[in-house]
Amino acid sequence: MGEHTAPQFPQEIIDEYAALGVDLPALFSAGHLGERMGVRILEASAERVVGTMPVEGNTQPYGLLHGGASAVLAETLGSVGSMLHGGPSKVAVGVDLNCTHHRGVRSGIVTGVATPVHRGRSTATYEIVLTDEHDKRVCTARLTCLLRDAPAPETA
Repeated sequence: MGEHTAPQFPQEIIDEYAALGVDLPALFSAGHLGERMGVRILEASAERVVGTMPVEGNTQPYGLLHGGASAVLAETLGSVGSMLHGGPSKVAVGVDLNCTHHRGVRSGIVTGVATPVHRGRSTATYEIVLTDEHDKRVCTARLTCLLRDAPAPETA
């Protein structure tokens, strides 16, 4: 857990953020919470974000994957997609997260795939499907983010 790999971004996105002096992999990482939970972002674009999380260490007292852990993975992936959609001039802020848990998982890795449902000027909504290692659906989530103007860069 806590192992961190850089997500894969389309070259045009890397170039756009590099011109602004932004460390894109750090900006779109799973953050401290995601690192503690073992979230790894494997692929990232505004059209599709893929990430994984181990079940071990993220269970509830009955030994099943905790629903809150599923929510963390879902919100992370949907937020990354929303930020990439908004571009460097916007900041994505989650305003609604809905998770439906379909089946329990006791071990292994869960994989989440976020795809856009709506990508507008002021909001972005992503559906996130979490599956187990047998490609069985574990959770379906929907995240809506408000796209706010990014703060102006500080000048020296």
